[in-house]
Amino acid sequence: MSAMITAELVDLDLAADSKEAAARSLAERMVAAGRVTDLEGFLADVAAREAQMPTGLDGGIGIPHCRSAHVAEPTLAFGRSATRIDFGAPDGPADLVFLIAAPAGADTDHLTILSALARRLMDPEFTAALRTAEDPATAAALIAGGPVAEPATAEPEVIPPATPATQAVTASEAAPETAAEGVPQERPFRVVAVTSCPTDIAHTYMAAESLENAARDAGVQITVETQGSAGFKKLPKAAIEAADAVILAHDVEVRDKERFAGKPTVDVGVKAGISRAPELIAEARGRAERGEVTAAAHPAGADGSDAPFGTAGEPDESAEGFGTRLRKWLMTGVSYMVPFVAAGGLLIALAFAIGGYEINAAPSVTDHFLWNEGASWAALLFQIGDTAFTFLVPILAGYIAFGMVDRPGLVPGIVGGAIALTINAGFLGGLVAGLLAGTVVMAIQRIAIPPVLRGIMPVVVIPLISSAVVGFLMFLVVGKPIAWLQKQLTDWLNGLTGSNAIILGVVLGLMMCFDMGGPLNKVAYAFAVGGLADPNDGSLKVMACVMAAGMVPPLGLALATTVRGRLFTRTERENGKAAWVLGASFITEGAIPFAAADPLRVIPSAMVGGAVTGALSMAFGCTLRAPHGGIFVVPLIGNPWLYLVAVAAGTVVTAALVVLLKGLRRPAAPEAAPPVPDDARTPVAA
Repeated sequence: MSAMITAELVDLDLAADSKEAAARSLAERMVAAGRVTDLEGFLADVAAREAQMPTGLDGGIGIPHCRSAHVAEPTLAFGRSATRIDFGAPDGPADLVFLIAAPAGADTDHLTILSALARRLMDPEFTAALRTAEDPATAAALIAGGPVAEPATAEPEVIPPATPATQAVTASEAAPETAAEGVPQERPFRVVAVTSCPTDIAHTYMAAESLENAARDAGVQITVETQGSAGFKKLPKAAIEAADAVILAHDVEVRDKERFAGKPTVDVGVKAGISRAPELIAEARGRAERGEVTAAAHPAGADGSDAPFGTAGEPDESAEGFGTRLRKWLMTGVSYMVPFVAAGGLLIALAFAIGGYEINAAPSVTDHFLWNEGASWAALLFQIGDTAFTFLVPILAGYIAFGMVDRPGLVPGIVGGAIALTINAGFLGGLVAGLLAGTVVMAIQRIAIPPVLRGIMPVVVIPLISSAVVGFLMFLVVGKPIAWLQKQLTDWLNGLTGSNAIILGVVLGLMMCFDMGGPLNKVAYAFAVGGLADPNDGSLKVMACVMAAGMVPPLGLALATTVRGRLFTRTERENGKAAWVLGASFITEGAIPFAAADPLRVIPSAMVGGAVTGALSMAFGCTLRAPHGGIFVVPLIGNPWLYLVAVAAGTVVTAALVVLLKGLRRPAAPEAAPPVPDDARTPVAA
């Protein structure tokens, strides 16, 4: 840990008035220390992570962090601000700022130590010591795991590396007095929890620590599983069986969620685990007292465990509606399909760029390949990409079923997807095959199975029966109607010209910009990516339209903050700088901070700009085989210059409307400096 932070990476007088400026100041120290290789590239990655979710925490703490290819080794920089900096925490700005930089392939040992720091941040004595540290070396030593204080009667505490699964609060810790006094001690309320976040560096472990502290205060016994980069060690089976309730604080799908079937479950985002831990403990207790139980994706035992089949509890009445669950299942399939689309699409686009469109008729490279011939290399790229494309529909179907019933759905889903290709049912066939596979497996799991057969259920019985049923339905029942419908959709997309194409472009542009990464945005994106599973001229136009429109909101707001900065707050102007990079990279979420602060002006402006771009992209006939990339894949876009014109037009329209609408309102009062406590080093109450 001592190599991860040094005195040179500590700034006890951090002079910054925004989170972007704070990140830049600390990142410059990392560059000077040789820990970061590209300052601007790293800051763009930090900004992209910040756009997903604010990194401010209760208690005056900011933890901007990211994985980045521009980080040479796991590094931590610390800054202490007297003026305090807004990182989006509910209780106000932060005076303690930790910039955590992890390489794209960071090793487990270093990330384990970073997770230990994240847990220490929940200790008020630790943060108080940092607020009173008098020199950088002392602060670096504290962060590196040194003792917070020198106890008079005990050895200094050394924080060991955090283990992925935390220790339970014992009954004696929860209620130490009752047993000593001879009073009958009631069995403590028991909870198991799982925490996880997309980056897996800090929030995962801080949520675990917060839940443990809240449980200890409430006299509750808890065991937490952290599904993060420092490792994934499952909760003991005995702990799950003995638990009265389950808390899932996560921003990514919980692995092996079926373990918790039949348990009262509180399901929230990871940040709620940090900021609302006592409320989550109370809610879990309340659900248990009311007897509310939740059925998991499939009953315990479907993966070969000893738990009986058919024992899952009844569905929780407060659970997500069918429409929400259906969208998640479909997006699970799309998310696993996208890497195949990206790899195959870019390889095919490169092949066309090198060898022209006629390269798709080249003979197999296994029979004809010349090392010194450009056409042979183009043919090789095309045939590799085309092979990757053959997996799109089976992977889509398999992982839709996986989203519904976990691993038992993979075999029938992939088989059903392959059949969809065989009968020319395409993308629509894959969707139906995935949903059929998940439904069939769900039905099988509801059957009471004798104990002697449980061991062969996941490896023999479920794959055999479900694949046979799905195959029968796809070949003989639903396959031909779906193939006919797929042909109609393909013909319609191929025939999109003139006003029809422009109208579709307007609709897709509006959807991409309405909620900026939300459900409607994802529906439009899923439609476009799904079309790449069976690419044709129309579907390639749709993909180009969707990406162009998705770039507009952040680019438009970035332009508006540049040309009329006085209409925006200082924080918004700083966000505008990051929005240039986010928009150019097709990260629509870069406009969310602006939309959250002024939705009635920003969202309509972005929608109009997106509609303009979508219409122009369709009118210009721009095409795209890659599902992502922004300006970085422009050379591979059909009609690239006109494509850039479409994006620029929407950007200008969005910026102009935002400036116009904001200019109509009454001038805002001058910005006041953030409130500073009487003693800037006094810990902020959590």
